[in-house]
Amino acid sequence: MKILILCTGNSCRSQMAQGFLQSYDKAIEVHSAGTFPAERINSKAVEVMAEAGIDISKNSPKSVDEFLNDQWDYVITVCDAANETCPVFFGKVKHRLHIGFTDPSKITGSEEFIMSEFRRIRDEIEEEFYKFYNTNLKNK
Repeated sequence: MKILILCTGNSCRSQMAQGFLQSYDKAIEVHSAGTFPAERINSKAVEVMAEAGIDISKNSPKSVDEFLNDQWDYVITVCDAANETCPVFFGKVKHRLHIGFTDPSKITGSEEFIMSEFRRIRDEIEEEFYKFYNTNLKNK
């Protein structure tokens, strides 16, 4: 099973989704990428994932271009369709899904508020990707 998770910068949401999905089943091949990859993974995303027991600190943002020639069972976009343009993937894909989340890197306010939003979005990602895993991947 090969899964590609896409967003714009590949520094927060797609990295968190990749971390959770990989933690559910090590046999699943999970990658994440962005249409405009950031220079590095967001440190707040690393911090809130560590709180959840998942280390994504060694991950790095990648360009979707690296994966265009591969075949995928699922390509999942995680952008917030209301506020961004979701990436379009033109490679070979069996199933395309959209599971959208607010971009935590765009949230403003106090440090405490920003961290609380990173945690909230992390928890939403965990919940939605656990549902996806149980519905589409577990025991298949």
